[in-house]
Amino acid sequence: MGTGEENTEPAEANLMSKLTRRQFVQTAGTAAAGVLLAKSASSFGEDQEKSVCVGVVGVGGRGTGLLHTLLNVKGVVVPAICDVHKGNLDRGLGIVENKTGQRPEGYSDGDYAFQDLMDRDDLDAVIIATPWEWHTPMAVYCMRAGKYAGVEVPACQSINDCWELVNTYEYTKVPCMMLENWSFRRDNLAVLNMIRQGLMGQMVHCHCAHSHDCVDHWFFDATTGADRWGAKYLIERNRDQYPTHQLGPVLSWLDIGYGDYFDYITSTATGSFGINDYFTRKFGADHPSAKRKYAQGDIVSSTIKTKNGKTIVSDYDMQLPRPYDNRWTIQGTRGLYNEQRNSVYLEGRTPAYHEWEDFDPYQEEYEHPWWKEMGDGSAYGHGGTDYLELKLFVEAVQNKTRTPLDVYDAVIKSSVGPLSELSIAQGSKPVKVPDFTRGKWKTNKPYFGV
Repeated sequence: MGTGEENTEPAEANLMSKLTRRQFVQTAGTAAAGVLLAKSASSFGEDQEKSVCVGVVGVGGRGTGLLHTLLNVKGVVVPAICDVHKGNLDRGLGIVENKTGQRPEGYSDGDYAFQDLMDRDDLDAVIIATPWEWHTPMAVYCMRAGKYAGVEVPACQSINDCWELVNTYEYTKVPCMMLENWSFRRDNLAVLNMIRQGLMGQMVHCHCAHSHDCVDHWFFDATTGADRWGAKYLIERNRDQYPTHQLGPVLSWLDIGYGDYFDYITSTATGSFGINDYFTRKFGADHPSAKRKYAQGDIVSSTIKTKNGKTIVSDYDMQLPRPYDNRWTIQGTRGLYNEQRNSVYLEGRTPAYHEWEDFDPYQEEYEHPWWKEMGDGSAYGHGGTDYLELKLFVEAVQNKTRTPLDVYDAVIKSSVGPLSELSIAQGSKPVKVPDFTRGKWKTNKPYFGV
């Protein structure tokens, strides 16, 4: 078996040389108060009147959407925004001013302007929605500065990134939550309720995918064909570039990190055909990007085996023409749920033998309390999903509790990116998954959505 790169040096030794005096004082104080973070994320309604000051780093497309949603979460104040692109920054500052009447302070002076924002004394938390390579360094700096970090997906680009996030959290005790919104989808949380109430028996297998044609808006400009910031990943890497959307609900469905854990991963990629064909169709065969070589295969299929013998098949499919689809199927010893069909089959409960049953009545019966208590939040961000995850993140900051998803959830999901790349490069050999919990998965109790 191949092995992933690993950094397991003691967290204190790894961090002390990097901490400024000011950051040391902040993180030492936070670590001393770490016991306050032991209880799980609170339910709606607790301490709602306490305001939370949240900075935002990155207000491009995704960051702007999050900013709009964040401003509708009760008790949130946004005193500072950072974006190196002045146009994005001015738009973000205007959004806050139009909503609240107060104009935040803006930061845009170079790639490390985010540090000035995070060093402010008036911030409780920071939302990070920047290009992928900045997620880990920004989240690490945020934790060292003593602020809760809410970082977009994927949180890490390498296994060393994963260890740096874990080591930083374990030293500072400052929470870091990856903003994987599909973990909070209404249907996925109802399925989680069904699983925990035993309707599907013992969990055995899951299939999931991120199937989303993003060539003409994430990676390249639809009008000019120019590279956007994501294009370099397709040029340079062959991996599951975006594993967290499909795996978001799967971790809680299978208790990954809480009684079970990923053991090894095997990944296979198709050749790269779709991007060249896209440019040929739209811009002609002589367009430079139609002739360019791309490392990224069109579809990457990964099989993950867990410590307790469950399996997951996860597909990356973001470069071929297709409608959006996540293709979730979760199967147990007494039944299964299929998202594409919007159906379930439950042994001993579904009326027709071996025929699908509509999921909608189960959605109503097993509605998760988080969604029952949403109020008007469903009007914001992916039908309320973004609102729910930000609402729960803010609640954790308000009450100094753990976030609903923690740093260990962030790194195990994100690690599928670099681990799949390693497996593909080695001819689809199995690659061992590092234990980022250092054995704590064996005794951890499930807490997401409990």
